[in-house]
Amino acid sequence: QVQLVESGGGLVQAGGSLRLSCAGSGNIYGIRAWGWYRQAPGKQRELVASITAGGSTDYADSAKGRFTISRDNAKKTAYLQMDSLRPEDTAIYYCNAGVRTSYRPEYYEVWGQGTLVTVSL
Repeated sequence: QVQLVESGGGLVQAGGSLRLSCAGSGNIYGIRAWGWYRQAPGKQRELVASITAGGSTDYADSAKGRFTISRDNAKKTAYLQMDSLRPEDTAIYYCNAGVRTSYRPEYYEVWGQGTLVTVSL
């Protein structure tokens, strides 16, 4: 069974940094693209950053210049480096990936369980 497991969330003061990781496990043959999303209390889930198989990246306006998404294909892991954090970055952060396996050769989406990021003043 394919799983994505996030880690690295926590409590940080405004201006600080956190690095989130999302590790894929299970019978994964390929990962097409990764995405980091977040959902703040009372708000809809939003895309923060994404990275394609070729390494092209895209960011939400709120993340540009502060967040960096990267991937390690050998480790089946994606990262989100978050710098200059603000209280409005407080949310549950989820990773998402398009994966394929030996028993399901077409790509399909998998979500992680989420990791909480809290930014205090």
